[in-house]
Amino acid sequence: MAKKIEQLTADPSLSALRDQLVAAAQAFTDSAQSVGDLLRAMVDDVERAAAEPLEIFPVKHHSPASALHMSQRLRARPPKVIFMEGCEDLTAALKGLEHCKFPVALQAFAPEAPEFPPDWTPLNLVLPLTEFSAEYQAIAFCMEHPETKLVFVDRSADHVFQWSPRDKLPGAEDAETDDGGADADSNSEDEGAEAKDTQNLHGGAVGLRIGAMEPTFGDFLEVLLRNARVSHYSEWWSQYVEGPTLGADYATYRHVLFLVASLLRRVGSRAKDQGENEQRERYMWSRMRQWLREKKVDAKDAIHVCGAIHAVSPIPEFGVNATTEWEVPPRTKTAWLYGVVPSSYAAIEHQFGLPSGEIAIARQTWEKGHKAIGVEPFLIKAPSKHLAPTRPTKKTAATAAATPATTSKKPAPGTTSQGVATIGSVGGSAPSPAPAGPAAGPVAGPAGVRLHDLLMRPPSFVEGDDEQLMGWCVEVVRLARKNGYLSSTADTIAILHTSYLLARLRDRAHPSPYDFREAAITCLEKNRVPGKRNIARICDILLGGDKLGQVGYESLPPLAQDVYDRLAVLGVNLKASQIQRALLDFTARPDQLPASDLLWRLRYLGVPVVPVMGERNLGTKPKQESWDISIGKSQHSLIQLGYEGITVEQVLEKRLKVKAFAQNARTVNALEAAEDSVIYLKSGRLARELGLRAVELLKAEAGGADAPEIFQRVRRLVHYYRTVGLPDWIKEFVATGYQHYSTLLPEAFTDRGVTPQQLAAMLAFIFTQEALAFSVGCQRSQLLISVQQAAPEDAPKRALLWAAQWVLLLKSEDELRQEFTHLLSQPLLLPVFPEYVAGFLLALEFTPRITRLCVELMTRAFSELPEEVLVPWLPKLVVALRPLGPGVMSTLVKEAGLAFPRVAKELSGWQFPWERQAKTAAKPAPGPTAAGGAAVPEPPGGAAAPAPTGPALSPAEASIAAMLRAHPEPLDGIAARLGIDGRWAAAGAVSAGGAAGPTTGDAAQQGAAGEVSQDAASATAGATEDVHETARVLVDHPEAVRALAAWIGVA
Repeated sequence: MAKKIEQLTADPSLSALRDQLVAAAQAFTDSAQSVGDLLRAMVDDVERAAAEPLEIFPVKHHSPASALHMSQRLRARPPKVIFMEGCEDLTAALKGLEHCKFPVALQAFAPEAPEFPPDWTPLNLVLPLTEFSAEYQAIAFCMEHPETKLVFVDRSADHVFQWSPRDKLPGAEDAETDDGGADADSNSEDEGAEAKDTQNLHGGAVGLRIGAMEPTFGDFLEVLLRNARVSHYSEWWSQYVEGPTLGADYATYRHVLFLVASLLRRVGSRAKDQGENEQRERYMWSRMRQWLREKKVDAKDAIHVCGAIHAVSPIPEFGVNATTEWEVPPRTKTAWLYGVVPSSYAAIEHQFGLPSGEIAIARQTWEKGHKAIGVEPFLIKAPSKHLAPTRPTKKTAATAAATPATTSKKPAPGTTSQGVATIGSVGGSAPSPAPAGPAAGPVAGPAGVRLHDLLMRPPSFVEGDDEQLMGWCVEVVRLARKNGYLSSTADTIAILHTSYLLARLRDRAHPSPYDFREAAITCLEKNRVPGKRNIARICDILLGGDKLGQVGYESLPPLAQDVYDRLAVLGVNLKASQIQRALLDFTARPDQLPASDLLWRLRYLGVPVVPVMGERNLGTKPKQESWDISIGKSQHSLIQLGYEGITVEQVLEKRLKVKAFAQNARTVNALEAAEDSVIYLKSGRLARELGLRAVELLKAEAGGADAPEIFQRVRRLVHYYRTVGLPDWIKEFVATGYQHYSTLLPEAFTDRGVTPQQLAAMLAFIFTQEALAFSVGCQRSQLLISVQQAAPEDAPKRALLWAAQWVLLLKSEDELRQEFTHLLSQPLLLPVFPEYVAGFLLALEFTPRITRLCVELMTRAFSELPEEVLVPWLPKLVVALRPLGPGVMSTLVKEAGLAFPRVAKELSGWQFPWERQAKTAAKPAPGPTAAGGAAVPEPPGGAAAPAPTGPALSPAEASIAAMLRAHPEPLDGIAARLGIDGRWAAAGAVSAGGAAGPTTGDAAQQGAAGEVSQDAASATAGATEDVHETARVLVDHPEAVRALAAWIGVA
């Protein structure tokens, strides 16, 4: 095989290269056999690639040298067909490039992919393009010269994901390739904010590039960088490959890239990467041979543009004369959409893990190279003067694609019968092609350098680089001073000399941009960054900075065009890369209200439009709004929406339905979708469909995990619909929820998995929506049964049960107070008292009437709990009060304020209302007593008090009256609670030693109930009959008296 290759090539440079490499191997190694075999194999790879009848044009992604040689090659001998590495189905996206501002990326997008793992959906793939890349030059040439066909021959987007490992997301290793330490300083916090704004333009898309030439074997890369004294691989490539080949002739350029690719493939690549490359190469060569046979085109009239790694492939399918055929695997049934999305230098660097500023340096090298060599590059020219007018025309994307840019008699090219798409854009006249020479024939340039000379001397352009370097040094000092650094002319000189010093240390004839950057950081950077940017970021801006691409209006999908048209009423520049501020006054300009609706929908869908002033809620009618709009800077998100529908409303409705009808959807998801449909679409039909879906999901729920959010959303919807009329679906949802949560209550009270907050939300749903539920036929009987069956063990849930019983009139307020008084009276229960209060506070959500009792309990807790219990509880109390919201908190504060005196002078004798009501009289002394328990003095002169007249008491009644007189505290407390100012009658007022009950006194005598006047006996005469009636009632109902006697300890 080697002998046959030697017969096919007659280039003396390759023979000299072989002799030189073998001699080097013998001189620097003890055993030259292994190294010699490697070097001879590398030369064989170069010879094999150069001898291929189908001319192989090796490239590296965004390489200026590749772009310059591509431009020269196409002008010297235009081919009939250009086979390009790239997904074969991406040709459909090329038709929109003429309306774009580069850099942009070709995109393949699949919203739904049932045959791939669900975590991958949606499938997204991008192929970035820059003006100074070989692929751009080839595409621009084919657009200018329709007689030259452009055919993408690499595996399709579908195959990219088919061949990806299933155990991780596709593209997870795109940025993992070690580039020798890409400078991370420029992307540190704050300094790289400008670049970070455009780094994620590609989102989570899988990135493809034509001509990936980075080594993936870490040990090889480490040795390479250490011996070359460079920081990362891009710097090594720029010094040893890019610069020397920039002014070389065409044959030398090809041989150098073949040689470097052979080295990387044999030594610098992992076995996994080699297997993937070989699979792609089989695909490409199968497609190229198939196309040539079908179109009956000679291989010498074609060019294969591919990464240099693929040009030295060892597979048996290599070459047009290969006899081994490889069967192309079929695609899946995934439906793919194609388009163009904006890109940026920072996004490309971030996508492929390149050092910051590399793309900008490549652009500078491109501009300097084609000016020095005198080569005019091919350009994709926009047919119109304005890229994206503020008031665009009504021409749709489909019409723009079908309308030719210029007149031409040649029809637009189609596709092959096997689905390999071609492109031949109309417009422009092609120069007459020169006679086809040998496939590997040189294309001589003005500064042609042979391979032997290239390896023996440094590159040219030194004079121009000196002037450029001086300008950099002056400018970086100026920018540093502008950003707060104390720099001067002396720093300019220091940076210049340091750049030359670094270049000499690295065996360079002239400082590179990387040397200048490190020199500037060394001379100017301080311990602290004084301004917004550090020196590394300033150098990146100086060397070219970031550049943001833009897709023209004509190339946008219909949805994006519709957005541009509808937002034109705002009068802002939607194509600007800066944030645009839009002020909307609906009173003065009602025609802006539809634009406001559209902005809210775009914000909901993730497009970067931010409301500065204004809100959109249920039932709100805006008067003024203010928006920050950055659509021009974030076209990518708008274009992504264009793959999902024709209008924003269609996409929004589709997403709401997906949220509600997903397989794992919950009730809260469907209810949220229904609420959003009312807010953003104002669609009763869609709200009813989503609401009925929420009803179905609610019936299937087995717990109350989502009860808090469901309650909040239902309450908002009910309040909104009360103003416009309750629809049937909301009534059905409330009725279903009332019955469903009533059924779940007994289990929720005892289930430890249900939190008190969730239980409180279930009760809140039941009690707040009870009136509406009753109106549609629900009954309270099921709720009463559930509450009676509840037997909670946790303290917060037990407090919630007491509150629910109080609402249902199963427990009185005094009984509630008695429960908490019992807790405070038991030392063993004091540690859990805060938990009871926390649970009781949750009841404020569904019964605000309990606010007064909550204030009382919290006050008693602060006054009576010991510090070892109270202090740890305070943080928990704050956490318990926070979810209640400002409304409940304001009610608590207002109720607590009512308990305090209104003027300061009343503070000395002030007591809490519940303390005044619960205050009891002191224990009476033996003998006659007055109201309040004070002893009744004897009449003056020792005369006995006159006995009042009244009905005689039975012995049982007399004993009860005697017991009540002996223990007056309960009746005094009841009288105080009822607001009755009563006085105790004299002992003789009731026959048989009976006791008189409390009587109501005159209003002018309030506050003096404990004082007894000289005629106290006569004052009690009128109350005898009332006492008799009270005693008779107590006899008829002895249960209360027995309970009272038991409570005060009387047998």
